[in-house]
Amino acid sequence: MEIRYSVCPHDCPDTCSLRVGIDGGKIVKVGGDPSHPITKGVICEKVRAYPKRIYNPSRILYPMRRVGEKGSGKFEKISWATAVGEIVKRWKNLLTAYGPESILPYSYGGTEGVINHSSMDRRLFNKIGATRLKRTICSTAGTLGYKLAYGDSIGTNPIDTINSKLIIFWGINALETNMHQAIFADNARKNGAKIIAIDVHRNKTARWADDFYLILPGSDGALALGLAHIILRDDLADKTFLEKYSYGFREFYAKAMEYPPERVADLTGITKERIEGLAKVYAETKPSLIRIGNGLQHHNNGGMNTWLISLLPALTGAWQDKGGGAIKSNSGYFPLNNNALERPDLIKNSPRTVNMVRLGKALCELNPPVRSLYVYNSNPAIVAPNQNLVLKGLAREDLFTIVHEQVMTDTAKWADIILPATTSFEHADLYISYWHTSVQWAEPVITKMGEAKPNIDVFKLIAHAFGFTESCFLDSEEDIARQALDIPYWHRKGITFERLKKERFIMLNVSGYPFSDGFLTPSGKIEFKSEKALESGLCDMPDYKPIKESRFANAVEENEAPLAEPEVDFPLTLITPPNHFFLNSTFTDIPSFIIKAREPLLEMSTEDAEYRGIEDGDLVIVENKRGRIVIKAKVIDSVLPGVVVSTGLWRRENYKNGSGINALTSDSLSDIGGGATFFSTSVEVEKAV
Repeated sequence: MEIRYSVCPHDCPDTCSLRVGIDGGKIVKVGGDPSHPITKGVICEKVRAYPKRIYNPSRILYPMRRVGEKGSGKFEKISWATAVGEIVKRWKNLLTAYGPESILPYSYGGTEGVINHSSMDRRLFNKIGATRLKRTICSTAGTLGYKLAYGDSIGTNPIDTINSKLIIFWGINALETNMHQAIFADNARKNGAKIIAIDVHRNKTARWADDFYLILPGSDGALALGLAHIILRDDLADKTFLEKYSYGFREFYAKAMEYPPERVADLTGITKERIEGLAKVYAETKPSLIRIGNGLQHHNNGGMNTWLISLLPALTGAWQDKGGGAIKSNSGYFPLNNNALERPDLIKNSPRTVNMVRLGKALCELNPPVRSLYVYNSNPAIVAPNQNLVLKGLAREDLFTIVHEQVMTDTAKWADIILPATTSFEHADLYISYWHTSVQWAEPVITKMGEAKPNIDVFKLIAHAFGFTESCFLDSEEDIARQALDIPYWHRKGITFERLKKERFIMLNVSGYPFSDGFLTPSGKIEFKSEKALESGLCDMPDYKPIKESRFANAVEENEAPLAEPEVDFPLTLITPPNHFFLNSTFTDIPSFIIKAREPLLEMSTEDAEYRGIEDGDLVIVENKRGRIVIKAKVIDSVLPGVVVSTGLWRRENYKNGSGINALTSDSLSDIGGGATFFSTSVEVEKAV
């Protein structure tokens, strides 16, 4: 068996280095690279099963044209020349008749490889002048909330967290979604560290932690203010650190005094005694680390809550200790030459922008209409909120839809043209992490399956067929990787593409205090108060606002605000965290994972179940004004009363009524950045008759 090396391309912070076994030109085994300082030979069950995905019967291996009704999944094989010719002909007609904004690209994190994620695609759509897509569906609210405090997406180096004596996993099921941080934490625990989890669901990480705080959805900011209140009340803050590095602290002090433990207990569902204990153990244990997760930012108040949590290490001076501080995202350690990657200079018009969270409204309500949709690196029929409206848009006969995909997804079934996509094992790419500090290069380890092509090649074909003559449409993967690293930051570190290609991965030297060069905030300090927040439509002082459902916001474009009217008729809050066997909608094509995951379930408390006459195993209807699903109930005290949980983005066919979980979620936007609010969903549950 021959051994080759690759990198996991999926939207996961661990960005694992992979050791791939090849026999007879086929991948027979995928494992972790033992030489990589983060991966250390350990990867998740999902990626170990990758051969089942690559050689899956549902793999798309050649271009196809729709021959049945939209959504029927009936297609005929065509050539690449025919497919590209038809796309370009239809697009040229649309450009003449309706203008470039009639075309909309739709993509997100189907691959985190820099080249196939955002390079040639941006160049092509910039040149065409297509409607621009605001890609905000996952991490925008939390990222911007953290940046309000620190100015950049940098935090503690994960390798240093083995020195931590207290690690708080806040809103993150790390054993499922950041397993190598959990491994570092477990090693720290062997050296005497304590692990605490704070979440709205008693998940795998909560059960593994030394202590767990089960809170009400969206109450994270209230808890952070309650902890700050006690730290300041009991004189546990690091006054010297705050005096030197903080801005707006005096005003924040007054705000924190409004949140005594008694009030916070009512807001969070935790007793005041537990809040007191958590504040003191956090303030008195050094080094202390908070790993801030993605879950809490998927509320209407997610940006503000992240800002509040991120200020806690500043109160205690935790940043001064090796292994102390916080990690939200470390993508700031990897600046790239985005002007060279995406070529915004090719834009000659002033195209409108559509928020990807509101795809359904964009397809059904935008004027002038979107008349062609190009989907890649995403599966919006499953992952986008307000699913029924999205499907209504995809069903439009006058919408010309192209889907570039590896397997037959729910979205691909709605395509007019399907194009076969390579997996990461079949093309080269550049990889950075938004958690650890390794930059990596991966070569293809097998030849392309069937007629599959990577994103970069397809967009080059379309550009050539349009007759575009700019040299950027001739660039290879290696050309683009060189361009991405061609900025002073990488020059100073002595990191070039040639070196990276030779070494495969390079760890950045970012140990120690992450803000040794100062803070990139307007004040140059940690901001407890921010004039920049005013520009985002917020108050300049972080505060807790309870979550609320927004009824069918009419806004479609990014600069329009949602309408905030509470959904009083639906008393339960629905949370949809990740499933152990899936990554968003990826891996739902692997039969063995479906067997292990069994079926979609709705977890609900004993109190809520008894009130509704529901017993464990009953079929129930979960509904609100957007849609309804039929699902089996699991009565278990994993959540507080008033909360229900369903893990994973299963295919629509896996639900009893063929309607997926995102038929219930709203396309309203978060408080900062226009992010999705999947976890601020109000529903009612009743026993199915």
